[in-house]
Amino acid sequence: MTKLAVVTGASSGIGEAITQKLLLLGYKVLGISRNITQETFQSENFQALQADLSDEQETLKLCQKLKNKNLFSLINAAGFGVFAPHEEIHEKTITQMTFLNLTAPMLLTHASLRSLKKQGGYLININSIEALRASKFAGVYSATKAGLKAFGDSLFEETRKSNLSITNINPDITASNFYENLRFETSSKENERLLASDIADAVAHILSMRKGAVVSEYTLRSLNFGIQKKKMT
Repeated sequence: MTKLAVVTGASSGIGEAITQKLLLLGYKVLGISRNITQETFQSENFQALQADLSDEQETLKLCQKLKNKNLFSLINAAGFGVFAPHEEIHEKTITQMTFLNLTAPMLLTHASLRSLKKQGGYLININSIEALRASKFAGVYSATKAGLKAFGDSLFEETRKSNLSITNINPDITASNFYENLRFETSSKENERLLASDIADAVAHILSMRKGAVVSEYTLRSLNFGIQKKKMT
């Protein structure tokens, strides 16, 4: 029986790379994002489902759909960040970032948990290095990621009598469209950035391990540090 995985943020960046990896591994994938289409991935094992996970009502509707699925894996990869002095961040941005990065994964997990436990599957949160440290201009983003890490850690302890595996993946700066609207971006040097495929490889590693062993925390760093400011036009 082909195993079903749900991947949020599947249309781009890390979520896209994870979806592609899972399809190559033979999984069925339900890919979720605001603008995803069936043509995003050319695979009979892929199903697209459009939903804005920064919107409460759309997220709750999605949760109702997931309750009827036999899920083997939920991978919470959707998220965004704004990095600026806190007083300069718009109130709507704060609420949307908090909902998408933290509240939506908790709601989706709530809807999926019984199925994931029954299947002896995997809950994987694509977190951030910012969950492990404090950086200036990253108060809201870091808080959401630290919260998601705490949620995953707590749920791991809560479900240890089941066969569910729970992992927080904490990537450092990764080349993707995450930085499209930011004032900085990843370095162009290969040793100074991660690639989305690196995180997808980490997911594949987690899924391939002996079921009796769980990597509860998986942190990826670039070999060298690199970041560059965008040239303003």
